[in-house]
Amino acid sequence: VQLVESGGGLVQAGGSLRLSCAGTGIRFSEHGMGWFRQVSGKEREWVAALSTGGSTLYADSVKGRFTISSDNAKNILYLQMISLKPEDTAKYYCAAADSVYTLEEGGPFDAWGQGTLVTVSS
Repeated sequence: VQLVESGGGLVQAGGSLRLSCAGTGIRFSEHGMGWFRQVSGKEREWVAALSTGGSTLYADSVKGRFTISSDNAKNILYLQMISLKPEDTAKYYCAAADSVYTLEEGGPFDAWGQGTLVTVSS
């Protein structure tokens, strides 16, 4: 099982980015899928989750600005981020678990990616 994130980069505050997470050896349609972020030296933060039925959950800090979605035929998970703020700067990881609630609670995970770095300048 492998999850590979991409799409990170440097963006100015107010800008947008779309992160992608490609999975192999796993069917996204059979798992709750989610995004986390972590700043070096700080605790990991759950960001968003997508259920097998298409329901979405978001952390309050990103609600209204981030959108999680997936293309299950291609096994790709997305995180569309708009109105980015400097405090969104972090390494973003995608993860799979048995449910969105398990993701929201921080695990255990069925799969975890290597992360992609997002830097938002002020």
